[in-house]
Amino acid sequence: MPAHTWQRSSYCAQGEACVHVATHNGTVRLTESGDPSGVILRTTPAAIDALLRTLKEGRLHD
Repeated sequence: MPAHTWQRSSYCAQGEACVHVATHNGTVRLTESGDPSGVILRTTPAAIDALLRTLKEGRLHD
């Protein structure tokens, strides 16, 4: 797997509970800082945009 340039979330506090984001070949990749070489979630830019828009608008239901 190619090396990615990971960017840490701007909402990350000190410690190991952070989300890292990278792009590769038109996909968005997400991992957590506690194990950045572990599980990597892949999605499309449109899907991550829709998720972030939904979170910002507070439209999630329990």
